Amino acid sequence: MAGTLLALVLGFGTLPAAATPSGTSPASSTTALAAPDIGITAVRAHLDELSAAAARNGGNRRSTGQGYRDSVAYVKGKLQAAGYTVTEQPCTSGCTSGAGPNLIAEWPQGDANSVYMFGAHLDGVSAGPGMNDNGSGSAALLENALTLARENPDMRNRVRFAWWTDEEQGLNGSDFYVRTLSSTERSRIKAYYNFDMVASLNGGYFVNHITSAAAAPMKAYWDSLGLQPEENTEGAGRSDDYSFERYSIPTSGYAMGASARKTSAQAAKWGGTAGSAYDPCYHRACDTLANINTTGLDRAADGIAYTLWQQAVVTGGGGACDPAGVVGNGGFESGTAPWTGTTAVIAAHTGRTAHGGTRFAWLGGNGSTSTESVGQTVTVPADCTRASLVFWLQIETAESGSRAYDTFSVRVNGSTLATWSNVHAGGGWTQRSADLSAYAGQTVTLTFTATEDYSLQTGFLLDDVSLQNA
Repeated sequence: MAGTLLALVLGFGTLPAAATPSGTSPASSTTALAAPDIGITAVRAHLDELSAAAARNGGNRRSTGQGYRDSVAYVKGKLQAAGYTVTEQPCTSGCTSGAGPNLIAEWPQGDANSVYMFGAHLDGVSAGPGMNDNGSGSAALLENALTLARENPDMRNRVRFAWWTDEEQGLNGSDFYVRTLSSTERSRIKAYYNFDMVASLNGGYFVNHITSAAAAPMKAYWDSLGLQPEENTEGAGRSDDYSFERYSIPTSGYAMGASARKTSAQAAKWGGTAGSAYDPCYHRACDTLANINTTGLDRAADGIAYTLWQQAVVTGGGGACDPAGVVGNGGFESGTAPWTGTTAVIAAHTGRTAHGGTRFAWLGGNGSTSTESVGQTVTVPADCTRASLVFWLQIETAESGSRAYDTFSVRVNGSTLATWSNVHAGGGWTQRSADLSAYAGQTVTLTFTATEDYSLQTGFLLDDVSLQNA
């Protein structure tokens, strides 16, 4: 990741219901359409080759050196052997003098007018071999490209991979790429996903533009592991996604953090050491193979695959179910819109921790007769014939016993689909769902409503609402 700030989704795989043990990948072979597991051993083998390229060439892979060119040759050779046509794109303006080329590879199936790009910078700083920054993103991306070629699924959209040059000197390679595209070519890129430092040793789990439609599958995958990812504030404007943002192309991506320090709350959630940098070897000689968080790298690689399969792979029935972004501002991080109702319940509430990010909706909890609700109008895609409204709910109560005094209901056009109550309190954040299959192809109003009786409070905390093709 560049060191200074420049002046200038869901439903083809089966999400696991709970977090998997550390260091393992979620079982993703439960249906034929599930995104394939990306083998961490293969990803580590790519890292070994990038490390060797640095070791042969003065200990680094800076964009102007042979270590970078050897890295390009390795990635290019693996892609060509898998059947890709690979383009080396010289950066002829704006790059550091002597910088090597960008590397672009497109899988030649799917709609050429609807392209989803996945990218990572391949260069490093001169101080060291750059294994986390950014061998990690480059290796995870390469194995995803090779897996796509091996699986060879039917595609509805195009997938284009990119490994960028000269990122560490100012995002120069990606800037050149986007800047020199015609406006027509830019319009064909529906989203760009960036992967920069996805194996930080003391890392967290960060998603770029976490509440955006582009981010929905990325966030959904890490949510499915119970990781409670957060917005990548440290990396804003500091990696190659910014080059695309400048031209209004939607972006997202994964990161695990650089020199910023992990908070106590993050350490409690993710493990690691509070008060220490996410990457203790950021831009240093010690950014070697020993500086890799294998568990985080595995989770990032699998999340890339999940996102790729969601955005580009054909469903078994030949449809195009794409529920990502159907629910707007599902994590409540972007103010209150498009939610309506008792919108004052949406906030970063003191004394409670959101499931993801900092904000959530807190309905009820008044200890008196009251009704509070939030809702929005959505259109369920016609091809999402197994659609589920998925959300995280935390119930806390002063009631006791097995009688339902206070309730929380999910309604569609006023009809109740599911109800929980004070009886279900405890256990922290729990993933819940309601079946929307009957509403495929319809525009409906979704409403979450909390109703309390005259005494003893029950609070219903709601977060991370999304539509999934279960």
